[in-house]
Amino acid sequence: MALVIEEQGLKVWPCVSFLLVDNGRVLLESRRLDKPSDPGGIAIPGGHMEAAETPLQTLHREMHEELGVTALEAWFLCTLHHPTSIELQRIHYYVVPAWQGRITAHEAASVNFYPLSAPLPLTVESDTVAVGEYLRVGAQVSGVTLEPQSAV
Repeated sequence: MALVIEEQGLKVWPCVSFLLVDNGRVLLESRRLDKPSDPGGIAIPGGHMEAAETPLQTLHREMHEELGVTALEAWFLCTLHHPTSIELQRIHYYVVPAWQGRITAHEAASVNFYPLSAPLPLTVESDTVAVGEYLRVGAQVSGVTLEPQSAV
C-alpha cells in the first residue's frame, strides 16, 4: 500500500514514473482497460510508492514489475500532480537513459517507443508536461541522479 497523505481534503498518493529514452524516442504504455486510473490511456510507465520507500527505490521496483528491466542510469526530472477519478497522484518523474534487460509489458496492455520529435499520443496531462520538461532540460542533464526535495 502506498503512503497516503491528506492535502486540502484530497488523498494524495506519491508515485514514480520513468521516461525510458533511447535514440530520440521515449517508451509509453497503453494502459489496460481494467486499470482504475486512466484506463485505456497512453501514459509514461510508473506506479505508486510503498510505505518507507524512497522515490529511487520505487523506480527500481516498478521498472522491474512493469517492464522486467533494471535501470543502469536514472536522474530526477520533476514532480507534478495528476488528478484521477480516484486519487490525486504526486508523480516524481525520472529519466532512464540506460537499462538492462528486455522490455516486456507486464502490467500494461502494450508498450512502444515513440519519437520525441513528433507529437506524442499521451492522455495524461502531467506526462505531457514532464516530456516538455525533459525536452527543455534533458540535453543539459545526463548521468546525474538527483532526489526530489520531498519523498512524498
